[in-house]
Amino acid sequence: MRFSIAPSLLSLPLLAAAVAAYAGVNHQVTVGKDAKLVFDPPTLSAAPGDTVTYSFFAKNHSVTQSSFAQPCQPLAGGGFFSAFTPNPATDGSASPTTFTITINDTKPIWAYCGQTNGDHCQKGMVHAINAPTSGTNTFQAFSDLALKASTPSGSPPDGLPVGGLRKLSVIVGFNGTLTYSPNNITAPPRTVIEFSYNPKNHTVTQSSFDSPCQPLDKGFSSGFIPTAVSPSGVTFDIVVPDTNPIWFYCGQIVGTHCQKGMVGSINAATSGAKTLEAYIAKAATAPPSTIPPQAPLGGTITVNGTVITSFNGNSLQDATIPPPANPAAGNASVPAPGTPIDPYYYGMAGGSQPSNYGWGSSITDTSVALLAFLLFIEDVQANLLFEMHSRLDNGSWSSVYPRAIVNTLGSMAAQTLVQRSTTSDCLTHFKKPLGNQCSFKLPTTSVDDFLAAALKLNLLAIGALIDGITQVPLSDSYLLAPLASTIGSKGRMTAVINMMQNHLAAAAPREAVMPVQLAWSYVITNYVSDPNCPTKISGMPGSPYPALTVTDKQVTPDQSRTTAITVSFDSSASGDKWVAWMGAWGDLEFTPLAADKTTTVPADLYGHVWIAVVSKKDVAMKDVPGVTVAGPEIVWVSQP
Repeated sequence: MRFSIAPSLLSLPLLAAAVAAYAGVNHQVTVGKDAKLVFDPPTLSAAPGDTVTYSFFAKNHSVTQSSFAQPCQPLAGGGFFSAFTPNPATDGSASPTTFTITINDTKPIWAYCGQTNGDHCQKGMVHAINAPTSGTNTFQAFSDLALKASTPSGSPPDGLPVGGLRKLSVIVGFNGTLTYSPNNITAPPRTVIEFSYNPKNHTVTQSSFDSPCQPLDKGFSSGFIPTAVSPSGVTFDIVVPDTNPIWFYCGQIVGTHCQKGMVGSINAATSGAKTLEAYIAKAATAPPSTIPPQAPLGGTITVNGTVITSFNGNSLQDATIPPPANPAAGNASVPAPGTPIDPYYYGMAGGSQPSNYGWGSSITDTSVALLAFLLFIEDVQANLLFEMHSRLDNGSWSSVYPRAIVNTLGSMAAQTLVQRSTTSDCLTHFKKPLGNQCSFKLPTTSVDDFLAAALKLNLLAIGALIDGITQVPLSDSYLLAPLASTIGSKGRMTAVINMMQNHLAAAAPREAVMPVQLAWSYVITNYVSDPNCPTKISGMPGSPYPALTVTDKQVTPDQSRTTAITVSFDSSASGDKWVAWMGAWGDLEFTPLAADKTTTVPADLYGHVWIAVVSKKDVAMKDVPGVTVAGPEIVWVSQP
């Protein structure tokens, strides 16, 4: 199959970099516009990663994939199908329903309208993507075959959309009125219903027919969406699961929206006792409206392209519409550690700090030093990720990655901000200083440089967390849960970036350890522009270790492993030197460094490994900082 369905709404918050890194172009095609039996344009060229969106006009058309040889029959073995899309409009307007496919390669794609009333395909209503411009299989040849095809045309027997995203758009608060437009919806299963919000404050909440202004148990609810702008940039998406009637209402009690007719239906009967008109009549006499205490439920809320997984209640914070300005490098907009976080970021992150830390009565200096370092590195991470998200969202790199990838990176930025607040909460609770906020030197040359920095900072934070947690005194054991529980989130962030860089998501069974002192040195050397920053942290070296650079590497013929590396560093230290290889927890190996600064790579290490040049071999991990001559630096020993 040469297409793929657009990202599942249920999976959008979790979608990672399995999506291709090419953002793609969206091609618009009209179907039956101006009462003509044509696709416009009838043929187009599209690259892998591009999308094609079909808009439907009167009266009732479909987009069905076929083969060149059988232009008016569904593609054998399965192809895309929009399902039939009736449009009763007499003013020439498009249906609120669209159908979007994603192109996976450059092979020809053939399609037609399967409407048998009037034999649309046999009258030339066909379409092609990437059709050859010469030879026997041109678009003109395909069109000629369709004119000669036998009738009737075929369509998939179940009549359901497949192979693309069928979306029906509903305007909430249309033109300032208490209405959904449209409010009487007919849609086959698998259709996505997208509700777009207008002023002032509305909900989309599912009910039963018999209780029109009360929430249905286990039904969907958008929560309250307050906004003063139109369009607001807020959407709520649900998926039609079957052909059973669905009833929904606005739960706003100020103005009694539901009781005044702000209700809607999906697949309601057109006659009998349970029509939309009967539902409206029941709503008019219903008791005061209510909605569930939490939102969103049963669907996906998106604000200006960012998925919001939780409101921490049932109302989207008004401050999120429009969202705060995207933070820039150098702390221009990232709030200082210890200051409150805008609730918008809680939605992006999927939650906030712990509500109950279970703090003890005191905290040791050892733990304070660890927290101070974590606060420092998380501040660097937050600034880097927010700057990266800003550039990808609406800045100079806005066309580099698909929206789902940009949303994922935005969630990573917000989660780092929440993790930083968790750390600062622990320090402020015990009245410990948060230190000064630094100015940072962030990579700006390319998105690849940003990704590399984001990966290194995340791996440094994970490695230092593991190292630091092992040193937390028993009296401070209350810190273990809030600190250790962030490792999973950071690990998932790493997996996303790994895949974006064409590495395995998880290349080793355990995370690599990084002594806190080495992590501190790397961050200071590579990302801090102020030589007097940060404030001195207990237990850290007096100055950073000399930088270590991998200048060359040798790999196996199949490019699967690194076998040897050459390094460069400035050091006055004399005597023999070794390279310490710090891999997955429990893996610490040493190899001799030759006079030309080359060394072999241990054959039993996998994924990424941290290295440092040391003056003594066979020491314990905790003693590596004391013998470090230069470093650390990262090396991919598998998938180099």
